[in-house]
Amino acid sequence: MLEIRNLNKRYGEKQALNSVSFSIDGKEAVGFLGINGAGKSTTMNILTGCISASDGDVLIDGIDILTEPLKAKEKIGYLPEQPPLYLDMIVYEYLSFIYNLKKVKKNPKIQKTKKEYLEEIMNLVGIKDVQSRMIRNLSKGYRQRVGLAQALIGEPDILILDEPTVGLDPAQMIEIRTLIRSLAKTKTVLLSSHILSEVQAVCDRIIILHQGRIVADGKTDELADKVSNQLQISMEIEGNPKNILETIKKIPLVQKVQQEEGMGYNIYLAQNCTDSTPVRRTLFKTLGQAGCTILSMSKKNMNLEDIFLQLTSGEEIELLQKRNEEEQESEKKSCCPKTNQEEGE
Repeated sequence: MLEIRNLNKRYGEKQALNSVSFSIDGKEAVGFLGINGAGKSTTMNILTGCISASDGDVLIDGIDILTEPLKAKEKIGYLPEQPPLYLDMIVYEYLSFIYNLKKVKKNPKIQKTKKEYLEEIMNLVGIKDVQSRMIRNLSKGYRQRVGLAQALIGEPDILILDEPTVGLDPAQMIEIRTLIRSLAKTKTVLLSSHILSEVQAVCDRIIILHQGRIVADGKTDELADKVSNQLQISMEIEGNPKNILETIKKIPLVQKVQQEEGMGYNIYLAQNCTDSTPVRRTLFKTLGQAGCTILSMSKKNMNLEDIFLQLTSGEEIELLQKRNEEEQESEKKSCCPKTNQEEGE
């Protein structure tokens, strides 16, 4: 459905995007992450035809957005970080204008009248009660909803959302998250947000961009395995800190112990440890014998924030690239047929 091949963008001597390639085939929500200046907005602007790439191709359902822009844009709904609103227009008037601009009346997928269709969109994003108000008098949250409504008009197959929950209160954020999740069942959704917990709650797949390059692409669990293959245990222990640290360090397969705030301890296991269960049993027994009270114990899994911070640091990027190269080399060797000499050996 959405395919990007070797996308490059240069602003003079600055290389904003460097050989960015990825594809989204099915109906799913994909998180698009990166620190400020990583190239996210540039990529989204190219995908939607707002600006052109220096090199590379963008295909929307097989249609090249450069050679057939109108045909490709019919399939895209775009909400930029700053919604494209006309502040002196009334909400319904503005949505009616977008309806006409997108020539929705000629869309065979939509059989409703304009009024019925726009009311359905307004109910979906929760702006029916402000349809008669001027956009300039709306709160930032409501303006964001109006921007989302215009992106949905025309039943696009692909939704590209740049910071869709900016300015919303917590209750509104939950509503929009739920809406995006439901939309991802019938559409391809590319979501950019600085709120990592939001991305993790909504998206099945994560793409991380750093310095104009893709440094990670996959499910959160898969990325966690690539970033760190070291098991960790999180504990809350009541007792003498010195005694606790000395006791834990003596346990086999424990590589490092880090004391956290309060009674928290983070335990790093040896690289060759693939199952933390025996270590947790030993911790429970040994700490009890040492007179320490265990208040909680759990396996510590990397969340999206941990993954993001590690992947956007220089050392981790080099490590990840090295691992990817090793995996690719291993795949090549497994695919290559053995020569007669190798078979003889």
